Amino acid sequence: MIPWSPLARGRLTRPWGETTARLVSDDVGKNLYDESDKNDAQIAERLAGVSEALGATRAQVALAWLLSKRGVAAPIIGASREEQLDELLNAVDLTLKPEQIAELETPYKQHPVVGFK
Repeated sequence: MIPWSPLARGRLTRPWGETTARLVSDDVGKNLYDESDKNDAQIAERLAGVSEALGATRAQVALAWLLSKRGVAAPIIGASREEQLDELLNAVDLTLKPEQIAELETPYKQHPVVGFK
């Protein structure tokens, strides 16, 4: 499997309430995540806690979680700056404990499929 947008268009890389110019102008992203906003905020809060405990960034922990899943070959990551790419590549060296994985997964609710009709 090759997951697309594993960082939820950047939403998992910063505190949930923090906004960016892209977030404000991203109509596609709004359609993707508006329905699941409250649930996703819970996951983002837990992601912040796990990343702090590990001394890693939120992006690294999110990718490490994804890479821990059987069948994931290569997440499709996006970076607008070289340092972001360096940060994301370090996720391959991060291993989450089973309890950290469970903490991230417990509040998860499946997102509806969007974009295909």
